[in-house]
Order: sequence, then C-alpha cells, then structure tokens
Amino acid sequence: MLPRLIVTATIVLTTALGANAQEAFRVTLLGTGNPQLRPDRFGPATLVEAGDQKLLFDVGRGVPIRLAQIGVSPARLDALFITHYHSDHVSGIPDLWLTGWLPGGGGRTVPFRAIGPTGAKELMANLERAYAADVRIRIADQKLPAEGAAVTAEEFSSDKVVYERSGVRVTAFEVDHGPEIKPAYGYRIDYRGRSVLISGDTRFSENLIRNGQGVDVLVHAIAASKPEALQNIVIRRILDHHTMPSEAATVFNRTQPKLAVYSHFTQQGTQAIPAPTVEEIVAETRKTYSGPLQAGEDLMSFNVTDAGVTINPPPR
Repeated sequence: MLPRLIVTATIVLTTALGANAQEAFRVTLLGTGNPQLRPDRFGPATLVEAGDQKLLFDVGRGVPIRLAQIGVSPARLDALFITHYHSDHVSGIPDLWLTGWLPGGGGRTVPFRAIGPTGAKELMANLERAYAADVRIRIADQKLPAEGAAVTAEEFSSDKVVYERSGVRVTAFEVDHGPEIKPAYGYRIDYRGRSVLISGDTRFSENLIRNGQGVDVLVHAIAASKPEALQNIVIRRILDHHTMPSEAATVFNRTQPKLAVYSHFTQQGTQAIPAPTVEEIVAETRKTYSGPLQAGEDLMSFNVTDAGVTINPPPR
C-alpha cells in the first residue's frame, strides 16, 4: 500500500455524519494514476458530490469499479466533465456510459450527459457509432430503454460557466498542457460558498492561479523525475507538459487553498534511474510550500464544510 502523507495543520477534522445531506460537499479521488498499468492507481477520475448532484471529472480506466467500491451507481452520475482528449482521461467513457445503462450498473433511463471542450460532440458521436451494435442488440434482446443509451454532448471553447443546477456551479478555464495539446481545461466547482478546483493536465498556469484563489480544495496533477533522468528526451518531453513539484508549490502559495491535493501522478524514470517516490515529490514541494498538502490515493475522499476540510483515508 502507498504510504499516507496526511498533513492536518490548519485543517479542521470534523464529521459530516450529522450534516444535512443537501449541503454535503465531497470530493473522491477515483483514480490517481496515468497511462501506466498500476492496480493501485487507476486512470484519472475525480467524483464531486455537491448536494444532490454527482459530477465526474475525467474517466480513465476502471471508474465503474471504483464507483462500486464506494457504493455509487454509474447510472446516478448527473454529468461527466472532460478536461482534454488524451486517451487516459477518456478511455473509460464507453464502460461508464454503457455499464450505467445495464441493470447491474443502475439501469439508467435518461441520456448520458458529457460536457467538454471542443471535440466532445465528435468523441461521443464516434463512440455511439462504435457501440451501435451492442445498443441495438440489448434493446432488442433485453428490452432495455433506448433513452438510457442515448448521449447528450455539450462543448465549449472558452472560459465560462458550463453547468449550473441545484446551487452547483461548474466553471471551465483553459490551462496549458503544451502547444500541441489543445484544448485543455480545468474546472472550478462552487457550492454554498465552498469551492473545489480540479487542474486537469497542465504546465504552470497563471489562468489556473486566477481561478483557484482561496478555494477550499485544489486537486492538482503532478509530475516529477530525478534530475539525472531529465537528459532522457522522452522523459523531458513528458515533463515539459506537466507541473513539477517546485512549480506546484508556487501555485499553492499563490492560491492559498485550505487543502492542496496531489493526484494524477506522473512519476518518470528509466531502468537505471528510478522514478521519484511520492515522499520525494512531497519533500520537493515542501522546500517552498509549508501549507496543508495531501498526496492523494485512489478512493481517498475529502468532506468540504464551512468549518474546514476532512481527509478520509481510502477504505481498506
């Protein structure tokens, strides 16, 4: 198991058991990994539950399994938000979409809703074509409702509010994942005076800092390697498209979240030069950032209340 690096300074550890369910605001890391095949870190995905809304941000491999582990039906999701179109962030869409339609996945009876930057409509239309035979067969054979297999795709091309319902507002903002990896966006979720920001994949981004001022929880993707590995051109190219620990520290110092959380770990190494550990990534960040910081794990969650942020370790 990964070590837990929980920093509780300035965080009020409270229980949400007595809170009104309609006021609950909870973030769960469903997947904190990258394209590498790791059973302990599934593909990138973050679930945000705000009041009666259940919103998913990115859907890497294994998301329906992680949802099952926390007792949330795939059919219960109100919307999927896509940050960008690298395969590890969208490869789980067919599984999430179609499993949620099946009786074992909750038996969704309304269209699957996907929201993302320009390209979302094309992606979802192509998936509908790819799985048309499966949908046709299940409607004829299992008598499943056609509406549950339908898809509604919405897309945007600039910073804007992209979702607003039941007091929950989701704002998309552009980030910098490199000149060839466009569009790429992060999201800020606001609910009852509390806020969560999800960075998506990005290099150091001034726009992220502008949108992240004073959020309660800032979930940030992170990448790192040992200095000697940077001579490897492949590793250099990968890291050039992500945020390094020292840069993340600057982001945290300038946004001052109540809790900063690392997710989507991109740890790079070679056969001769091992990838940095999570502890080493945190230690590098700590050289210039002393505020609350949590290294995320799959199924770790955070309750966001007016009193502070509760860190809930993964169920074992």
